[in-house]
Amino acid sequence: MHSLNPTSYTRVSQSQASILIERLVQSIERTDRPAFEIIQSPSGYERVQETWLSKYFDSMQQMLDLFYDDEAYVYSEHLRAFWQACQDIGLERSSASLICLNEQGTGYLDYHHAMNVLVARIRQIVRSKKFKRKENDRLYEASQKRAKLTEYVGRVLDRYSRTVVVRVDLHYRAIARARLLIEHVFEDLDMLVRARERNSIFKHETGYICSVEQGEDKGFHIHAAFFFNGAEVRSDFNKARDIGELWERISRGHGYCYSCNDDKDRYGEEVGIGTIRRADTQACGKVIKAMHYLTKDTQHLRIKPAGARTLRTGRVRRTTA
Repeated sequence: MHSLNPTSYTRVSQSQASILIERLVQSIERTDRPAFEIIQSPSGYERVQETWLSKYFDSMQQMLDLFYDDEAYVYSEHLRAFWQACQDIGLERSSASLICLNEQGTGYLDYHHAMNVLVARIRQIVRSKKFKRKENDRLYEASQKRAKLTEYVGRVLDRYSRTVVVRVDLHYRAIARARLLIEHVFEDLDMLVRARERNSIFKHETGYICSVEQGEDKGFHIHAAFFFNGAEVRSDFNKARDIGELWERISRGHGYCYSCNDDKDRYGEEVGIGTIRRADTQACGKVIKAMHYLTKDTQHLRIKPAGARTLRTGRVRRTTA
């Protein structure tokens, strides 16, 4: 059983808090249960009993902290539903816990009753047509990104007879993830993109794709692919290693790199990285399929800085010697 202490303050990262909110809202969609069962005895005494939703409220304070500067961020539809419900019911922080006014506006409800009101309001929002439309908009946007990548990768691979494809996942170490904010990730990405203009690692680059994503286990991270002229670049392993070392410097030692090129065997017949020949249409198709992984919906950002682009691609151009 989880603690019923409404003042408990569990340390969670920005990424964890946003995923907790998403899980809470999704769980509310699937059930008609309240946050807490409140059982009243004949003598008028109330006994609070947990439901399977109760565990999400252990980190309620930090879930609310996510919206401290809400104008600076854009939120997913689940986070927007949560925050709208908090505002709709007038949720307030008191010295002891979280409270809201009763329906008549004549007095305050205690923590457990307030959380039940919050759950009921979230349930109304997520069952609305407006919410469903936002959900569909996100899925449509993901399909549009896949179409964009298909066209872009096709043009990159068509540029030279051989293209070296490097795929890396750029993560942050666990100790850094605890305090990592999404704006820090975009700042590091900006530095990586700028480094391409002057760093010799990218001398023969013919294109790139970077996608900022969010996983339940490893938090905010970047999936990236870099394409190089196969007549000039031979080793995809060395390029991946060099990019990984650059990422560690950019992230001030807080980051680490996983090279997909070091583990090509795990992809079996579907491998879409390494040296790809333009004439091999089957291999080119596998590259495109591998790049679609960069836009999968399960790792979409729940929170991002206003105006930030989560998917970036380069220009298709020849490299200079």
